[in-house]
Amino acid sequence: MAKEIEGLIKSEEDVTAIVLSSYEKTSDPRLNEIMTSLTKHLHAFLLETRPTEEEYEMGLRWVASLGHHTDNANNEVVLAADVLGASTLIDLMNNNGGRGETMSALLGPFYRGGAPDCGVDDNIARSDQEGLPLFFSGRVIDLDGSSIAGASVDVWQASPVGLYENQDAGQDDFNLRGKFTSDAEGRYSFRSVRPSGYPVPTSGPVGDLLRAQNRKAFRPAHVHFIVSAPGRKTLITQVFSDTDEAMIGDVVFGAKEAIVGDFVSHQGPHPDYPGVEGEFFTCKFDFKLVEGTPTFPVPPISGKVED
Repeated sequence: MAKEIEGLIKSEEDVTAIVLSSYEKTSDPRLNEIMTSLTKHLHAFLLETRPTEEEYEMGLRWVASLGHHTDNANNEVVLAADVLGASTLIDLMNNNGGRGETMSALLGPFYRGGAPDCGVDDNIARSDQEGLPLFFSGRVIDLDGSSIAGASVDVWQASPVGLYENQDAGQDDFNLRGKFTSDAEGRYSFRSVRPSGYPVPTSGPVGDLLRAQNRKAFRPAHVHFIVSAPGRKTLITQVFSDTDEAMIGDVVFGAKEAIVGDFVSHQGPHPDYPGVEGEFFTCKFDFKLVEGTPTFPVPPISGKVED
């Protein structure tokens, strides 16, 4: 008869409690709280779904491949969190607009940081490309509507063919990216091209998952912003312009009603926009900030694809 040893695992019912007991000497209480909850939920998931060994190994390979497909121009880990809805859930848990501030949205996997400083009405479309002109403007304000001067407005977007410049060796470096500063009245303004919807990258493990789930990989058209100022909580958001169907079907669940912009079509020549012929668009959008400590995200990428 085998010797019975207290504390050794005898069956699947023993595993969770014994693993949790190994965390008892964790000195950081928040780390202990997070790891305890993670372990309980992970073990409960495994006990509920009861994967085969082959399925478990396939899952581990999929997680590992996220890292293998992450480089200076693509962050597959962030993309996976986005398409699983985790990023939107974290966003809403921490930034729900409950104080009257502008609603936030996902940072996304294509923020580079280090965009060039631009002046009033500068054009961030630096590459030759087709696309209808867009004049974007607004104010950065307090909850009571007071102007916030000197706010940083960091902008980036995809090209009219649905590619960010880091994905497209044919675009100039930092094309459709720029950083603006609000004036004494809180005003900012820039010129660009109207954004288009696009598919998220599908050449890696996230694409494999989307295909296996028969999900569309598309995002609705939008422009990204990071708006910051001293003494204010940093706002990370997107302003959307697309059909209701496209926004409802956003593969990363990022579109929100409160941040749908009014992209108005005009025909040039126009007295307020000299030198523009044919159709163009305008959008006016005010960003409302709350008091807080400015924080800045770590860019998910640092460069672009090579030729």
